[in-house]
Amino acid sequence: MRDITKNRLKRLLYVLIVIGAFWLGHYYGEQTLEVIDEVPVPKITIEMPSDDGDIEIEKTTRRQLRQISHANFDKKHSALPTPILSVMQKSDAHPLCDDISEMPFDWRPPKTSKSPLYAKHSIFKSHVELVGPDGLVKSDSIRLGLYGMLPNSEYGVRTHPAEEIYIMLAGECFWKRGDAPYCCERPNGRSYHPSLMPHASKTKDQTFMSVYAWVGDLLTDAHEYSGLLQP
Repeated sequence: MRDITKNRLKRLLYVLIVIGAFWLGHYYGEQTLEVIDEVPVPKITIEMPSDDGDIEIEKTTRRQLRQISHANFDKKHSALPTPILSVMQKSDAHPLCDDISEMPFDWRPPKTSKSPLYAKHSIFKSHVELVGPDGLVKSDSIRLGLYGMLPNSEYGVRTHPAEEIYIMLAGECFWKRGDAPYCCERPNGRSYHPSLMPHASKTKDQTFMSVYAWVGDLLTDAHEYSGLLQP
């Protein structure tokens, strides 16, 4: 049992490192991989955008990822739904999806709000917090995790004090930011939500998987969910 837990922890750290490489660039990822032995590391090419023009939330995410040093692996786990696993196996999915799909994470709907309406509109979501107050890696400075939704689902308008960004790893999702119309994002696409910006998301025939980050006020008490948009 100890060896299994040790291997899971190493695999988790590997996933976090590749996410770090996604934000920090090849050099950080390659250097950090050297400190973790016996981890099966596939060859991964990560296309990093230039640092020029990065928004502050991405810079903060970089700083916090550099500080990861300890993780507690939850013994509980529940599998990803088949539609999400399927889209993560497509040719345009980020290579990290292969490792995510093999991890025994406890995939469950998020509990960002205590609203009964929020809970009702969350049954189609799959989520795990990797870094954060409730994460496998504890942090009071950032929430970072993985998040997906089933096909033909809609997550209505919400606001929260935390600044937020989603980066798509697989599939497609339609994001609405403020008064702008819904915009379709696919792998490597991003949806950025400044503090208190109303935003919503929905899927059509495809599901998706993404990595997200929160910075700033990480408390969920001020999270407000307004429900689905009226047609």
